[in-house]
Amino acid sequence: MDTRHLRIFTTIYRTRSFTKASQELFTSQPTVSEHMRNLEEQLGCKLFDRLGRSILPTAEAEVLYPRAIDILNELDQIEKTLSSVTNSVSGELLIGASTIPGAYIIPGYAALFKRKYPDVSYQILIRDSEDIINEISTHKLYLGIVGARTPSKNVEYTPFGSDELVLAGPANDTLPDRLNLSELAGLDFLIREKGSGTGKTLRNYLQQHNFPYDQLNVRAILGSSTAIKEAVKSGLGVAFISKTAIADDLSAETIKIIKVKGVTIKRTFFIVTPRKRTMPNHYLVFANSLKASVTGPKGVYLGERHEAP
Repeated sequence: MDTRHLRIFTTIYRTRSFTKASQELFTSQPTVSEHMRNLEEQLGCKLFDRLGRSILPTAEAEVLYPRAIDILNELDQIEKTLSSVTNSVSGELLIGASTIPGAYIIPGYAALFKRKYPDVSYQILIRDSEDIINEISTHKLYLGIVGARTPSKNVEYTPFGSDELVLAGPANDTLPDRLNLSELAGLDFLIREKGSGTGKTLRNYLQQHNFPYDQLNVRAILGSSTAIKEAVKSGLGVAFISKTAIADDLSAETIKIIKVKGVTIKRTFFIVTPRKRTMPNHYLVFANSLKASVTGPKGVYLGERHEAP
């Protein structure tokens, strides 16, 4: 049943006039009459008795009218509800992140965002970069921030800041403060698990500089930067780790940076979004604020919807 038929029917019923209904609905009287003929044919009954210059609703019209009003009111409410969802900046943001963005970058951005949009809450899912990308690729997450890209036709990457990997050792150790690249093979290394953005960046860098990754003497494989830091401080070994992650440890002088001659390992973080999914507005606004913080006002945006006034 066409809702346009119902709106015209209820207007005629209320005004008791085809002419007044056409004026109220800003349409022609022949159009109003045509809609009523179509509705009567569809329902198989007469709805109005035409009595010269006046009309009266039939018994069927009396039954239909309150139900038609209920239907139209419900449709109006649905439109208002959907409009609220489309334009509001509220609700939970479930953000996937690799260790460094999840622990050291997103919380600060989230705090600033919440000051402007207090009805937003957060859940940060920290896993390795490959897992987060896979979660977005398979439509389980809307948004992620990772430290390395993997090929996927289902996601889009936007550069988001940079980081440096440094060789970290315990501050109270007798290790020298400077080494040559070839001397890495003589150290006990702590490395991240397969799928880690840090591990992938380190592996690619060493291979590009003709140092086979498998020449590292791996003492332990650990699942987080926090675990790596604690193992370094305990003297279990050394590790290439985010400089951001050890800032407090450097200040506390529990970890030191060991310079490796000719080695500077930079990496880029990426905002990851699904290529074809329609993101809820609070995700769009948050993602756009992240992009704007890096790209400025001329950055690429994710959608046409906008911040709520």
